[in-house]
Amino acid sequence: MTAKIVLIHPPVVKPSEPPAGIACLCACLAVHGVAHEVIDANLEGLRDLLGRTARSGAAADRWTARACKNLEDNLAALSGPALYGHRDRYSRAVLDINRVLTQAGRRRGVRLSLSDYADDERSPVKTDDLIAAALHPEDNPFYPYFAARLTQALNDSPDYLGFSLNYLSQALCTMAMIGFVKKSHPRQKILLGGSLATSWAHITGRTDYFSGWVDEIVAGAGEERLLRLLGVKPERPYGFADYRLFAVNRYLSPSFVLPCSAARGCWWRKCAFCPETAEANPYEPRPVYRVAEELSEQAALTDAGLIHLLDSSVSPALFSALAAKPPGVPWYGFARVTPQLADDDFCRALKAAGCVMLKLGIESGDPQVLEALHKGVDPAMASAALQSLHRAGIATYCYFLFGTPPETQAGAEKTLDFVARHADCIDYLNLAVFNLPAASPEARSLAVRDFYAGDLSLYKDFVHPAGWDRSRVRLFLAKTFKKNSAVAPIVARTPEFFTSNHAPFFVLRQSKDHSA
Repeated sequence: MTAKIVLIHPPVVKPSEPPAGIACLCACLAVHGVAHEVIDANLEGLRDLLGRTARSGAAADRWTARACKNLEDNLAALSGPALYGHRDRYSRAVLDINRVLTQAGRRRGVRLSLSDYADDERSPVKTDDLIAAALHPEDNPFYPYFAARLTQALNDSPDYLGFSLNYLSQALCTMAMIGFVKKSHPRQKILLGGSLATSWAHITGRTDYFSGWVDEIVAGAGEERLLRLLGVKPERPYGFADYRLFAVNRYLSPSFVLPCSAARGCWWRKCAFCPETAEANPYEPRPVYRVAEELSEQAALTDAGLIHLLDSSVSPALFSALAAKPPGVPWYGFARVTPQLADDDFCRALKAAGCVMLKLGIESGDPQVLEALHKGVDPAMASAALQSLHRAGIATYCYFLFGTPPETQAGAEKTLDFVARHADCIDYLNLAVFNLPAASPEARSLAVRDFYAGDLSLYKDFVHPAGWDRSRVRLFLAKTFKKNSAVAPIVARTPEFFTSNHAPFFVLRQSKDHSA
């Protein structure tokens, strides 16, 4: 008889779609006949905390009182399509929901939002602080929820509880939940996986950094190791994901979003300072036409209204497969700028196949910076791609990175000029300040110092060769870049907290309104 496992997605991440990593494990477990359950503790925990806070009647001010009173209406509106046709109403609903969360966090000394969790007393990159969170789970604002929910799960005597840790915003909550389990059921076996747990294993060279709390840290792709722990020989092929256990959840999106990872790693793997390269992650794509078929099947099974392609960069081969075999529902994902996307006919084919938006990592408008970063693209190619996508009716969410070692203020100003000149082709912007991956080979040539005080920090601060440090970069972005008359309207369109996860719904709503 095989063992039973409960897979858990901890708070806090954007509650707009189900967790892809756990769904991948579910597909493998289901095919091999392994009993399993899933708990989206992020979605459940956020909804529980919001409800308890709104019902408490302890509003400190008029805004909070209004937000508590309208909470259920705002949650319902965010889960329906009409709100995405009214930008101002959307903003008010999201900000009011977040206001309730903020107040709930303050009561426990935590800065809490719909997309983040930060504790002024405990750092998610310090092992001692994470252990402290495990020792005192009652300090966590989600404690009333997870104490009841985990007790319910433990009543069925599962062989394993598996926690999926992918983001720093989940780390303290994950350890608080593990601490509760170990206090109430000391012999319960705990597994820890996910991309952040994997990165920590890489930088520490260990998989026992939570010894005594976690029985095993499963680094990297976990399917095969998980099956062996559960006493099953891995031998049967399985699909990319199984979302049936998640499809009943009420995520904060107007329709069910189907995330899909068609590959592990990145097909380009040449960019400087890339974490994929630093961690030596291989590129492992799945057969693209099989992915296209499975997307159609999974979308029908879950009644999905949108597909989110999660690959570091959707490969040209997958684009071609989706153009040839459309999944039947709108989709979006992250892409490198390539000649393929500068082809009008090809972009029109992607649009006809359901592509509603592409996230483009353009990074800079300075050709020298792009060359130094080994991006394999220049501003002329990026310009051509933006124009082709715009003509085809595909929205763009463009990512730019400031403060990289080869950039200067003059280079940043070239980026501003590029964005301003292409404002009619750019629908959304992500403007990020560069973080130096601690494990990157390039870090050895820079004067570095601790970015965060913590033994599990993935990044280092550094002395910029041209003096273009973080404070100067932030000032430039706030006072110059975002205030530009061509750029400011694009920045203002960014959906609060949900950013690129909700942007496609605005695009879809606009398309519907224009065709009506």
